[in-house]
Amino acid sequence: MAETALHTPASLRARSEDAAATLPGLLMSAERLAATILLGEHGRKRAGPGEAFWQFRAAQPGDSRRSIDWRQSARGDAHYVRETEWQAAQTLMLWVDDAASMRFAAGGRVSKLRRAQTLALALAVLAVRAGERTGLAALPEPPRGGRAQLMRMTEALMKGGEVPDYGAPRPQVMPFAARAVFLSDFLGPVEPVVEALTSAADRGVQGVLVQVLDPDEEAFPYDGRTVFESMSGAVRFETLKAGQLRGDYLSRLKARRAALQDLCARTGWRFQLHHTDRTAEAALLSLYTALERRR
Repeated sequence: MAETALHTPASLRARSEDAAATLPGLLMSAERLAATILLGEHGRKRAGPGEAFWQFRAAQPGDSRRSIDWRQSARGDAHYVRETEWQAAQTLMLWVDDAASMRFAAGGRVSKLRRAQTLALALAVLAVRAGERTGLAALPEPPRGGRAQLMRMTEALMKGGEVPDYGAPRPQVMPFAARAVFLSDFLGPVEPVVEALTSAADRGVQGVLVQVLDPDEEAFPYDGRTVFESMSGAVRFETLKAGQLRGDYLSRLKARRAALQDLCARTGWRFQLHHTDRTAEAALLSLYTALERRR
């Protein structure tokens, strides 16, 4: 009876309204977080098509007469060319793992999913404010700019629904030479992640792989009789000696992280680890800096 009630139109509407009510809160949190980053001119200091003045340089063979700034050249014996700043829009693609494992939270901390959502949206806010396009790698829609795109992304991130225990990036062709950020606990099968990053690297896409974990997943503070259950409830395991599992668990976690780091090294991506007991501001600054270095 209880399971049937979950699928009634009234219950579906109620859950949809609850999800919609959280949209402004999530976006506001992301915007406040983004405000901690000083944008400036977003690091685009190189010559190219645009209107903003960048610098004068000495004229070289092959420069047209129209490109010479005669007012600046009249101040001396040499001819100078006026260069404008490159302002072509960049593209930032984001993937947030929304699998059941990302809902884990212990000790009153924020869930891995909420932290990943907030970080991703904060990056999107920074990109949009800088005149860039941004999008979600899990959606078929192309990346766009503007605040309307932020709202679309927020709605997609909060959509909910049936999800597996562990997530994986969906195969999708990303824009050539874009930047990307994948946020997940990466505790599921690693093969889809390898495929996604390899495909992205083939198109010149570089970015950051962010493993988001709760501190309890690192420390494994369990001993004695313990019942382990997946977040979806599909898997359940009971043991009387949980402490004896600690060594094997930590070894496998270490091996997984090493595999992710090796994958990033081979594809030109960066690997970052974030624990939910750390500040979101520090994580965002680290991500922002890593993406700026990829320009």
